[in-house]
Amino acid sequence: MSRPDLLTITGARIAYSPDRAAVDGVDLSLKCGQVTALLGPSGSGKSTLLRAIAGLEALNAGDVKFGEEVWSGDGVHKAPETRRCGVVFQDYALFPHLSALDNVAFGLRSLSRADRRKRAQAQLDGVELGDRAKAFPHELSGGEQQRVALARALATNPDVMLLDEPFSGLDRRLRSALRDTTASALKASGAATLIVTHDADEALSLADTIALMTEGRIIQVGAPDALYLKPNSIAAARLLGDAEVFSATVSGHSVEIALGLIDTPALDQDTNVDVIIRPEGIGVSADPSSGTAAVVTERRLAGGHARLSCQLDTGRVVQARVNLTERASVGQQVWLTLDPHFVSVVASE
Repeated sequence: MSRPDLLTITGARIAYSPDRAAVDGVDLSLKCGQVTALLGPSGSGKSTLLRAIAGLEALNAGDVKFGEEVWSGDGVHKAPETRRCGVVFQDYALFPHLSALDNVAFGLRSLSRADRRKRAQAQLDGVELGDRAKAFPHELSGGEQQRVALARALATNPDVMLLDEPFSGLDRRLRSALRDTTASALKASGAATLIVTHDADEALSLADTIALMTEGRIIQVGAPDALYLKPNSIAAARLLGDAEVFSATVSGHSVEIALGLIDTPALDQDTNVDVIIRPEGIGVSADPSSGTAAVVTERRLAGGHARLSCQLDTGRVVQARVNLTERASVGQQVWLTLDPHFVSVVASE
């Protein structure tokens, strides 16, 4: 029997009190062979939703289905051990008295001892830890422990993989190094994967699809680049990174802000809008023939780019992210232009 290709969550609600839902009417689909990142701030309901998929939380409403099989809902609540979910939590939960190999083999009780060890070794090889099979958890670095936990979760060939902030305890360099290894192992497994995170860089680099969550609700779902470039609200924009926001009103088929005129063909006359601009979309030039005049008030390095604070004639300061070769210095007069690819215009909430 072939594996279904989709896990679906429909109308999921979990409330611990009558006046507030931790998960409030969530719809989400996870496709086998792809990684979905659930991105949101602490307390937004991300981990609660993950636990509901795993069967560790019961739904008050809605359902979770793998293909046509109901896991939760319609009076059904399948036990966690019957859902074929692999789960990796923040603390990894490795058995301290077992070697890396035996930790990975632990859930393979239906196989012979030889087959358990063979599959466990293959999983460790898959996460580039084959040479650490005999090491105990206290002998492993944080990154190595994370990969052992991943290998253990994948060893049972799960239909769904759930990872709850799996890199949160690691330093930035190590998190970056592990992302490619983790993404490759997850996609090779063919499982439908959900990674819960509050780190926008992590979501953007790991996921095929990102779901943005706040206050128990999913506010936007899409491909990473689409969500970054065209957020549907201020809240969605700020979950994925820095943004400048201007309020304006549609006149004709455009809006005018301090940085220039922006076309809005899809919006009605007199609609109040928010103009959302990523810092990469603000160009900086020494040429006064076009653009909006500004003065550089601060220059800082940020992740291989320069971040310029630029004060407009109105007094407002905007942030531009430019190449390090752009040599504009503090106190210099510059002219700012807009790249429309980094501009999103949405109706005000």
